[in-house]
Amino acid sequence: MNTTYFEAVYDVVRVIPKGRVTSYGAIADFLALGSARMVGWALRQSLDEALPIPAHRVVNRQGELTGRLHFSTPTRMAELLIAEGSMVEDNRVVEFKTRYWHPREMLGI
Repeated sequence: MNTTYFEAVYDVVRVIPKGRVTSYGAIADFLALGSARMVGWALRQSLDEALPIPAHRVVNRQGELTGRLHFSTPTRMAELLIAEGSMVEDNRVVEFKTRYWHPREMLGI
């Protein structure tokens, strides 16, 4: 994988506002590179490297915490989201549509 691609993903994830979430696919779409799966893979690497990347704010397109098993504990992703004001039930963000943030918002689009 290209380090430049990872950095582009990390740059987008770093600006997701606290209390909001986005999807792997939205990031891939915004970057016009790769796929949702590649975004997930990049975020998985950020957890290994202990980078200050708020990967917990990235969920699947239905608001499910599909990346939760890659955190230090299976509940850590939900704990981080809850600490920022999101509600999580059954490993899914409650009111996902109102919490959803698309990277285009960075550009005022």
